[in-house]
Amino acid sequence: MLPRGRPRALGAATLLLLLLVVVGFFLFGRDPEYGLRAAATFEGDPYGSRNRSASGLHPPLPPKCELLHVAIVCAGHNSSREVITLVKSVLFYRKNPLHLHLVTDAVARNILETLFRTWMVPAVVIRFYDAEELKPLISWIPNTHYSGLYGLMKLVLPSILPLSLARVIVLDTDVTFSSDIAELWALFAHFSGVILLWLDRLRQTGWEQMWTLMAKRELLTLTATSLADQDVFNAVIKEHPELVHPLPCVWNVQLSDHTLAERCYLEAADLKVIHWNSPKKLRVKNKHAEFFRNLHLTFLGYDGKLLRRELFGCPNQLPPGAEQLQQALAQLDEEEPCFEFWQQQLTVHRVHITFLPHQPPPPRPHDVTLVAQLSMDRLQMLEALCRHWSGPMSLALYLTDAEAQQFLHFVETSPVLSARKDVAYHIVYRDGPLYPVNQLRNVALAQALTPYVFLSDIDFLPAYSLYDYLRASIEQLELGSRPRKAALVVPAFETLHYRFSFPNSKAELLTLLDAGSLHIFRYHEWPQGHAPTAYAHWREAQAPYQVQWAADYEPYVVVPRDCPRYDPRFVGFGWNKVAHIIELDAQEYELLVLPEAFSIHLPHAPSLDISRFRSSPAYRDCLQALKEEFHQDLSRRYGAAALKYLTALQQSQSRA
Repeated sequence: MLPRGRPRALGAATLLLLLLVVVGFFLFGRDPEYGLRAAATFEGDPYGSRNRSASGLHPPLPPKCELLHVAIVCAGHNSSREVITLVKSVLFYRKNPLHLHLVTDAVARNILETLFRTWMVPAVVIRFYDAEELKPLISWIPNTHYSGLYGLMKLVLPSILPLSLARVIVLDTDVTFSSDIAELWALFAHFSGVILLWLDRLRQTGWEQMWTLMAKRELLTLTATSLADQDVFNAVIKEHPELVHPLPCVWNVQLSDHTLAERCYLEAADLKVIHWNSPKKLRVKNKHAEFFRNLHLTFLGYDGKLLRRELFGCPNQLPPGAEQLQQALAQLDEEEPCFEFWQQQLTVHRVHITFLPHQPPPPRPHDVTLVAQLSMDRLQMLEALCRHWSGPMSLALYLTDAEAQQFLHFVETSPVLSARKDVAYHIVYRDGPLYPVNQLRNVALAQALTPYVFLSDIDFLPAYSLYDYLRASIEQLELGSRPRKAALVVPAFETLHYRFSFPNSKAELLTLLDAGSLHIFRYHEWPQGHAPTAYAHWREAQAPYQVQWAADYEPYVVVPRDCPRYDPRFVGFGWNKVAHIIELDAQEYELLVLPEAFSIHLPHAPSLDISRFRSSPAYRDCLQALKEEFHQDLSRRYGAAALKYLTALQQSQSRA
């Protein structure tokens, strides 16, 4: 039974289930044919609740191809990460097509649009709603809840969702499913953290006017809502207690220290939805805490690409572009020696941009973002890079879902990394045997927000003063004030010593170079890669000087943000930067070497791809095939002007 008076402050578990009651009002719509169903509080009948969870209500499931509608309010970087775990758990068990209605701020929409577009999950439709447009509808309500105005937005969902939509399940981002969401759709109940709104009946009752009136009445005695929308829902309970009917509580068990929560179910396996609304999250003491933790952690690290499965027997479920992609993949010959290369080119990787909270740099006309990519085995470079480069960075990380969680912990526990909010980390999820190096670079490049970008690699440390020097050079060269396409070359060096005293100036670098502690980058393995930089000239140079493109040239450069993208066909090791410099030259970028700039490569174990390149003739043959294909495309785009690149390639091969 529910208390008739104002609901008092309750324990976490009780409070959770009390809100389940509230939404019985939404279901009812003042139509007694549809009896209200909500979970009874533990104080009233805990064992009765438990027994109901065991026997339960078992209405028939919806037809397997019926479209289920789900609404979620999601704002900011952290909430965007949470919602992905929720969606994984829903997708894992679901057998029906889904339509997700996402109410988001600009940050979350940017993240989730990219994620769902690249995730390409069949039978999932996404629609976004602008949270900024909803704020005026609820901003008049004083609110001290940690979620701010976003905690009140469920109140206005009936007003903003399409009029043609009769029912929708509303979920908080911090819940995890352990059952098919179709079972919840069949129960059609309203929960705290899990809500199902009967929209058409709700609109018929004049819900907008009703909750507004209730909220204004309650605010005569309350200074502000402390529980966001729950305070308003509780007011509805007080006004309409007859609308409440018990519902099995296994659909919304809150993870908490409250012992009453354990009375909701007989076995942990009976649980349908776990709600993570405790500040302590995974550290609570509960007899089934380990089960809760394992379920949540399973979906945190679950490989999202495994959820791209189609629903058997349901038509028209492929996302845009998926059918053409499937056809292209089906035409590949798995016995062909370069199958892995062609397959990797057709792979669409899930991309989660700005995985961590990020503060964009203020607009400055000569600002530069360092752009790089890395995998798990290069994480140790991040702290040193942050010490060397004080400006904004855009970094793409190639990780599994489980590695992404390890990376999150790595950043949160690093004083150096956690203090930097101008570093944008973008997760590209692993898929395929070859490292998609240029796809990663393009992700990081596309997310850079400054007018210029320094295209680097993660195993290089820039000079301590390089960030300030690059901005000053861009301004002095007046690159932004006239139509001049220029690529500023940053000379690259390397050390073979793991313990190395980094030079503070060009003079110190030259001393180390003369002493043999430093070398021109890859001078002994790939001299043609950096020889056109003219290092002998650089030693004495006092001003930027122009150099000419030559075959196999691959310097590290500073270019405008709208520069040509990297060619994604180059995966694994070899020619990925070379092709990009060719593209810059084809578009008539000047190559200007900066006299005081330098970056130093640190030693590390060779990657798997470079090992395969060195040991496998077949691997090198496939790379050669990619080069030839690239030159054919150059000829189509640039005509006779591209002939010099093919000639240079042929001459280079004859010398080799």
